[in-house]
Amino acid sequence: MVALARKTLVYEWRRYLPATLAVAFSGMLLLVQLALVFGIFDSAAVYINASRAQIWAGYPGTQSIDLGRSIPRDAEMRLLLDPAVAQVEPFQWVNGDWRGIRALGSVSVFISGINPAADGMAFARAIPPALRVRLDEPGAIIVDRADLPKLGIAVGQSGILNGQRVYLIGTTRGLRALGGVNIVTSLATARQLNVGGDPRPAYYLARLRHPDQAQAVAARLDPHGVHRRYAVWTAAELAGRTVYYWLFQTGAGLGVVFMSFVVFLVGTVITSQTLMGAVAGSISEYATLNALGASHRALGRVVMEQAGWVGVAGLAGGGLLSSLVLALAASQDVPVSISVPGIVACALLVLAITLLSGLLAVRTLRDADPARLLR
Repeated sequence: MVALARKTLVYEWRRYLPATLAVAFSGMLLLVQLALVFGIFDSAAVYINASRAQIWAGYPGTQSIDLGRSIPRDAEMRLLLDPAVAQVEPFQWVNGDWRGIRALGSVSVFISGINPAADGMAFARAIPPALRVRLDEPGAIIVDRADLPKLGIAVGQSGILNGQRVYLIGTTRGLRALGGVNIVTSLATARQLNVGGDPRPAYYLARLRHPDQAQAVAARLDPHGVHRRYAVWTAAELAGRTVYYWLFQTGAGLGVVFMSFVVFLVGTVITSQTLMGAVAGSISEYATLNALGASHRALGRVVMEQAGWVGVAGLAGGGLLSSLVLALAASQDVPVSISVPGIVACALLVLAITLLSGLLAVRTLRDADPARLLR
């Protein structure tokens, strides 16, 4: 019967092509949606993921990195005194108001003040050393190239940020923020732009001599206690807290779950209908097999085998389509991110769609009555 299922698919491939396409597009929608969701929400943690620090010190209870508050400067000394720490630097966080060309009005931005040295840790994975050292110039800023239209500025031009004139010295990729525009400056420029604000940094970054000890060092450096004035996390912990906050505390995660359910439901309906149509088109052949002694259970296994092969072919087609779409998105600076667990989860959902569709299509075999051959 298994060989019969494969031979039927090959001989009557036109009947099963719509089902295969339905599975492929369902898989593509699920995977692309997941990649967009994680890409967008990972951008909330870009400050952490684009840096080379293994330890972050910030305000206790901070749920997302953009919600940080100033912490005491003695936190830096506490980090420096630990023998496992090789380097410490402050990270200044300032909310800003950008005013470029009049037609665009004002734009709310996030100002990140970093150490402009070539060996600086903040945004080390996004800003090359040769560009970051130029931040030492007074009023120098760097932005993601995809955000230039929002600011209405080009490299070499100037704008007004928090009432002070700044100059764009260069652009890079991988700095896009969630819900705003990231503007990177030196620590000195950030302090000048922080008019009337707390001059203390929001975070301290630390590089360890042995990065694999990050968990133990963070636990040792965290002051604990109810009245602590700062907290210490590993980079992975703070990034996880940030993504979790944006996914589930802002309500956006419920929208993702709902959209996934809609894709699953639509894919199941379309695939089951096309499989049922394919089985109904061969109902006389199934009736003949039933007359020759094949039980309805055996015929049901044939249909489920066909559904499985349709799922495998759909997965292959969906994977190819997803690769093309995600490559196009990345080339246009659309934030996308996907991991192996995410791919596996999407593949399992697609297989669930095909198996559920196969079970629904099996019901069509009730019409495989040998008596219909006499009509």
